[in-house]
Amino acid sequence: MSYVNPAIKEKFESLSIDLKNEILSKNVQLNTLQDLIDVLEGIVAEEK
Repeated sequence: MSYVNPAIKEKFESLSIDLKNEILSKNVQLNTLQDLIDVLEGIVAEEK
């Protein structure tokens, strides 16, 4: 199950619903903004 630290929840919530669902489906731990960036970069890399 994915986890989003309350400290970055506002940034996470600013994303589109589809992107949030994609991130949450990956069962990741988002403790820092860098964690979120890393997951987003991974999603972009998968799209190529």
